[in-house]
Amino acid sequence: MANITLVDDDENIVASVSLALESHGHKVTAYHDGASGLEALETSPPDLAILDVKMPRMDGMEVLRRLRQTSNLPVIMLTSKDEEIDEILGFNLGADDYIHKPFSQRLLIERVKALLRRSGVEGIEAVDPSSEAGKAIKRGKLSMDPARHESTWDGKPVKLTVTEFLLLQALAQRPGFVKSRDNLMDAAYDDQVYVDDRTIDSHVKRMRKKFRMVDPEFDAIETLYGVGYRYRES
Repeated sequence: MANITLVDDDENIVASVSLALESHGHKVTAYHDGASGLEALETSPPDLAILDVKMPRMDGMEVLRRLRQTSNLPVIMLTSKDEEIDEILGFNLGADDYIHKPFSQRLLIERVKALLRRSGVEGIEAVDPSSEAGKAIKRGKLSMDPARHESTWDGKPVKLTVTEFLLLQALAQRPGFVKSRDNLMDAAYDDQVYVDDRTIDSHVKRMRKKFRMVDPEFDAIETLYGVGYRYRES
C-alpha cells in the first residue's frame, strides 16, 4: 500500500517493525545508520519515513533537519528517551509524529495508517475535491490546493509538511474565527493520535518561519494567548 523507509540501528526493531508493516501490505526498506538512511531518502523518496533518534554516523534529528531542507515527506520519529526536550526539538524540526520505545506493533501500525491517510498516500482515502477539505482556498495572498498538497504566498511556493498543511487549511477555511488548540488537533490528527498544546505551537512556529522566508512581513496567523489561533486575511 505504501513504500516506507525505516532507519534504525537496532536489528530487533528493524526486523519486528518490518514484519508488522509488511504484513499490512507495505513495502519496507531498512537502513541501520543515519547517513545511509538520509542518502536513500534523498535519492529514492518513499511515501513515509520512520527514523530512530539515536543512531551511529548521524542521529535521527540531524537526518530530519537535513531532510526538511529539501523534502516534506511524512516522518515518524522513534525514541527511547523520556526527555520532553527531544520531542519538542523533533516537532520543531518538522516531525509529523513521535513514538516512544518500547511501543506495541499495533500502535505503530495505527500511527502509520493515520499519517498515510492524512497525507493522502492511500488512494482509497484520498481527499475528495468536492468536500470541504478538498476545496481549493484563496485568502488574500494565500492559495492552497489540497488535491496537490500545494500552497503559495503571493505566487511563491511554500513547502509545508502534511501536518502544517492541515493546520493552515483549518485556519484559512474560516478567516477571523478563533481555533483552539484542541480544534487544530482534531483537524490535523486522527483520533488515535494524541498530542499536547506544545506540539501545535511548534508546528505553527515552524509554519510561520516558512512563510516569512518568502515574505518577512507575513503576519496572517495570529496568536490569541490562552485561547488559540486565527487566520487574519489582509
